[in-house]
Amino acid sequence: MARPPDLETATTSQRLLNLVRTTVPPVHPAGLPFVAAGLSVALAGHRYRWVRRGGLAVAGACAGFFRHPPRVPPSTVGAVVAPADGTVCLVDTAAPPPELGLADTALPRVSIFLSLFDVHVQRAPVSGEVLAVHHRPGRFYSAERPVASTDNERTSLVLRTPEGAQVIAVQIAGLLARRIVCEARSGDTVAIGDTYGLIRFGSRLDTYLPAGTEPTVRVGQRAVGGETVLAELA
Repeated sequence: MARPPDLETATTSQRLLNLVRTTVPPVHPAGLPFVAAGLSVALAGHRYRWVRRGGLAVAGACAGFFRHPPRVPPSTVGAVVAPADGTVCLVDTAAPPPELGLADTALPRVSIFLSLFDVHVQRAPVSGEVLAVHHRPGRFYSAERPVASTDNERTSLVLRTPEGAQVIAVQIAGLLARRIVCEARSGDTVAIGDTYGLIRFGSRLDTYLPAGTEPTVRVGQRAVGGETVLAELA
């Protein structure tokens, strides 16, 4: 691993580079094609100011949207962390997605809404084994049958902690979202706070907790993915 230069011996350019590295978050690999497309437009149309500026603006916006800042999860035993940045929009009980084939029992649920300006990578809410990953395509709008919120594309991830608790994280595509990326596979082992996917351009994350678990967040609270504790498992 490369070490940052000693500030007393570093040159001005090294100090500037180190400052950029520590203040500008990296971009998730899924966003690199979008950033590259904007830069390509700017390069191809460099003779025309509006084309050049437009391409750079698109590249900058995509780099911001796909930013992937480092996070430090809590060391509290039994902690369940937010799988994404955003605003807590629901704290209730609901049955998990039916396509998972689990018992139709209402479980504590915490929903986080991600605006267009939030970090859109998703992080594992707990450490454990991936028991199942299920993707359900969205249903398209038609004049005869408008799309309801339950018709949105979603991907459900079922995790089992080493203690045997089961936590479910569900990526839900929003109005502007067009692609859900989930890199986790059944049988994988993940650590709390690990990045496992993202949703492009607007979305929501639902976290289903074991029965009897009391969420520690409230509606309207801001959540930081990989760091904010949603609940503590018994």
